[in-house]
Amino acid sequence: MNHFNFKSLIFYGVAISSVLLLFKTVSAYGENNLKAPPPVNGRYRLTLAENLPNCEKSDTLTLNVEQSGIYLNASVLPANANPDTDEKHSLTGMLKNQQLDLSGKVGRSILCNIPRPQNDPLNSVTIQMQLVNKGSMTGQLTVNDIPQTLKFTGTPQKAQEESQKLNNH
Repeated sequence: MNHFNFKSLIFYGVAISSVLLLFKTVSAYGENNLKAPPPVNGRYRLTLAENLPNCEKSDTLTLNVEQSGIYLNASVLPANANPDTDEKHSLTGMLKNQQLDLSGKVGRSILCNIPRPQNDPLNSVTIQMQLVNKGSMTGQLTVNDIPQTLKFTGTPQKAQEESQKLNNH
């Protein structure tokens, strides 16, 4: 009993209580104010409202998005691209407040859905999208050679494939 000093017990009691109170405060703050961004990983079928100028069949494209927190890497592929195709990600961007902003370079053959020539010219592309319900999105595509912005809707390809399977049965 000689080892217990009243002042030491008070000190350790106050220290432990302070740590518990601080932990409870930080936990409450995190639960109320810190939210993970919604997942947007995957492939999306982009249906353009109108064809790209100087392209015959460019009304649909595939957007492959990979996400790491709020940072995004993406690539634009032709609509008929094999789902197993592993294309180099040429677009980068961020996710902020349900808004996706991507920019980079995409080959003209991909945008026009034509076979890729040897020297495929690259176009600077900016994509701005707003997340809507069930992972769908609406947005606009800006290409450096085209004066107007092109509106589009994007739907996750997994949802489309499942609905096609249900329709086939």
